[in-house]
This record gives sequence, structure tokens and C-alpha cells, in this order.
Amino acid sequence: MGIIGAGVIGLEMGSIWARCGSEVTVLEAMDSFLALADQDVGKEAHKQMTKQGLDIKLGARCTGTEVKGKEVTVKYTDANGEQELVVDKLIVAVGRRPLTQGLVSDDTGVKLDERGFIFVDEQCRTNAPGVYAIGDIVRGPMLAHKASEEGIMVVDIIAGHKAQLNYDCVPNIIYTFPELAWVGKTEQELKNEGVAIKVGKFPFAASGRAMAANATEGFVKMIADEKTDRILGVHIVGGIASELIAQAVIAMEFCSTAEDLQMTVFAHPTVSEAVHEAALAVDNHAIHVANRKKR
Repeated sequence: MGIIGAGVIGLEMGSIWARCGSEVTVLEAMDSFLALADQDVGKEAHKQMTKQGLDIKLGARCTGTEVKGKEVTVKYTDANGEQELVVDKLIVAVGRRPLTQGLVSDDTGVKLDERGFIFVDEQCRTNAPGVYAIGDIVRGPMLAHKASEEGIMVVDIIAGHKAQLNYDCVPNIIYTFPELAWVGKTEQELKNEGVAIKVGKFPFAASGRAMAANATEGFVKMIADEKTDRILGVHIVGGIASELIAQAVIAMEFCSTAEDLQMTVFAHPTVSEAVHEAALAVDNHAIHVANRKKR
């Protein structure tokens, strides 16, 4: 199987078919892997996907395809020049775009941006009075849970209630194995913004429950503001990352600090203890791994 695009859909499909026994080659035009995620998550995901057998080719730009009988020939260019890949099946997963052409007439007052997304404010109001837009056709990540919460917010506003969706606390999940999940900002984003941060990281290899479940791949990474201790981002690679990330979302929704989670009692033995340990590691207080030396 060939897959064009190493984004969310491409990796999910590639991960499934590789585990089913298929030989999978992924062609990604960008030179970096999973640029949207935290760098540590991208590195770990690349390692785990490669271990599963995915042949991930970065900097590979697809230039054409041709169906010959029951095979597909994919032409692409990389650092070594023009290349060809012959596969039985080809999945094109280069992203999605909003299907808004002809959706509304020009005289409605509803405006679209240069990429075709309907322009809305933070409460999903369009430029036309009384008209709202939500979900994949407006700004932000194309996620079902984000769209659902936007719909609830809009209905509440129309009913006369006060409502606001906290876009800083929308979780992102990639359903590969191990799963990838995160909420908040990446370490790279915060450093580029000049925010002083402290980082705690705990590997599932040091979790007794994860060891018992034979699911020791990955880690929990927590980023907090160096001055205020407020949690700014949590990034997880692991078997049940999609479930664990909810703990981070709740914590960030209530503006929790790393210390708040440090002082919280987590049941033992559970995989959730990795979140506790990551919070402890933020201040070099982790129990089940060696802490980094203080400067």
C-alpha cells in the first residue's frame, strides 16, 4: 500500500494496514515529520511507526500517478531525484478543505477567507447578522468534538445565554498505535514566543501498570510556565493517550498549575500515574525515574 501524506489520516490508515500485515510506504512532501505536533512527539511517533514497518519517506513530492491493471505507479521526487513506487493500492491523504463553494449566495453578507473558510468571530458569528457557522468550514482544527462544542455554544447564545468555547483547551488525537494526543501549545511554539517554561517528562516504560499491559511505548510530557507554574501544554504518546489527555484538558480548563497535579492523589497501579509523574518531573520531583540535575 502507498499513502501520499503523513498527516493524521495518512498515519492512522498506514498504522492500521501495517499491523494487518501490509507493506506500507508513506510519501510526505515536508522534510519534517508531524510538524503540527510537539517535536518530542514527532520523534517518538516516527520511531514507533518505523518499528511497525512503515517506510516513511520525507521530502518526497508526488508528481503523478498511473493505474496499470491492478497496480498503481506513483512518481515522486526526493533528494536523490526522480523516483517510482509501484503499489497495489494508493491512499491520497494530503489534507482536507472546506466545501463552501456555492454554499451561500454572494448577497448574504457571509464572507469567506482566501482558503474558502467562512469567516467567524470567537463565538462563530459570520458577517451576516443572525447567521452562524461551525465545524470544518470555519477556522481551527477539523475535529468532531470541536464542531459539537461550537454547535452547543451557538445554540446557547441564540437562546439568550452567555457561552464561550475555550479554544486553548481543545484536545488533538491521532488514533495510531500507540496513540498520539496533545492539548495546549508545543515546546517549540512557546520558545518561539519567548515564554520561559519548565518541562517534565515521564516514560511509560517506568509505569508498572503499563508494563503489566505490555504497553510501555511512549511518554507523558508536561509544559508549565516557569514563573506562574500554570500548565501550558501536555503531550502524550501511548496506548491510551486519547483517554489520558482528558485529565490534562480538565486541568488546563481550570487553569491548574503543575503543583496542583503534584498534590493530587492518583490511584495505584494505573496508567494515569504517568500524568502525575510528569507533573512531578516539571520540578524535578519525579519518583519512579531519575530527575535531571538542577542547574
